[in-house]
Amino acid sequence: MATVPANLSDPTNAAILAVSEDRLAGFQPDPFGEIASRTGVDVDRVIEHIVAMLRGGTIRRVRQTLMATNLARGALCAWEVPNERLDAAFEFMAREDPFSGHVVIRNTDAASPGSSYRLWTTLKVPQGFSRRKHAEFLRDRVGAARFRLMPARMLFALGVGHVRRRGLEPGSRAEVLAEPLDTAIVELSDLEWRVLTTLKREFAPEEIVRDAWRARAAEAGVDIETFVSVAHELNARRVIGRFSTFLEHVKPTADGERVTRYNALFHWAIPQGREIDAGREVGRHHIITHAYWREGGAEFRNVNVMAVAHGTEKETVLAHKAAIDAHLCEAGIDFGYTNVFWGGRSEIKPSEIAPAAYIAFCARHGIDPESMRLESEEEASAV
Repeated sequence: MATVPANLSDPTNAAILAVSEDRLAGFQPDPFGEIASRTGVDVDRVIEHIVAMLRGGTIRRVRQTLMATNLARGALCAWEVPNERLDAAFEFMAREDPFSGHVVIRNTDAASPGSSYRLWTTLKVPQGFSRRKHAEFLRDRVGAARFRLMPARMLFALGVGHVRRRGLEPGSRAEVLAEPLDTAIVELSDLEWRVLTTLKREFAPEEIVRDAWRARAAEAGVDIETFVSVAHELNARRVIGRFSTFLEHVKPTADGERVTRYNALFHWAIPQGREIDAGREVGRHHIITHAYWREGGAEFRNVNVMAVAHGTEKETVLAHKAAIDAHLCEAGIDFGYTNVFWGGRSEIKPSEIAPAAYIAFCARHGIDPESMRLESEEEASAV
């Protein structure tokens, strides 16, 4: 019996990944059947190839994602950590803190505002708890000198799609502006949390079957009809992201292939009042995987629109950045300052958002969970 290929260059795998990375928006009752429908590949072969890529390390995880910004208070967090503690801080954030998602060591091409902030993470804390207090715990635990929390005030792009982004021409963009996405918190019932907690858990290879959700419904303690109904309701409330097969951003796959080599975080200082206009223009560019309005503050020369792009060649990534800069100017949006923070060592994992998980984390670290509670709505909305 022929071995199913797990490499990116296999045509069937490439066709599957072009859909499965970031094209399956919302809750998918039959995710593998949907991939089959969109690719023309038989569903049994789709499952066979995804399992092979997951076992082979080409795909690092398969899961239904959530709009976590609407379920937990989050922020991009930049950390100024002494060089001798940087690796240990990275390890703690990546291995020991379930509320830190993307963990990346970044640098700039030259000394510039904020370049001493080498460690960057995404941080989300479950509803009812304080991200500031959690960041202070992490600061003290890893020996950081200081940190800057940058909550998203608006999202303009949120996807990955590394395979389908290969070969894009600089300046390639959608005909229409990116749609702004609000970050307001949505409160859930106990039943909704139960369904959501099982829905978001990544799939082990042996769980990748056509009837993907039946076992998850049993895990949540409900029948399959209730599970699907609740999932559809959550989708209507815009707390469901996409069903996705995730590739490594920078690290090589098991056979040495790299999906991308360069991970760039772009910064722009946009005039006050034009942040949404600028974000919609940036977010329409096909190379952009993430775009958002965040306030960088004085530490980062008051940048307020940020975006992420990936590529295999640094010069190409910079060419995309130059095309976006030129487009902003053509659109009548001036920016007084811009910069690029390049990603190096990285670990990407989903942030835990369940309140019960936070209480368990506090118990492991000898923290009174009540001391980590959110104290006011003012703190909740503070930048």
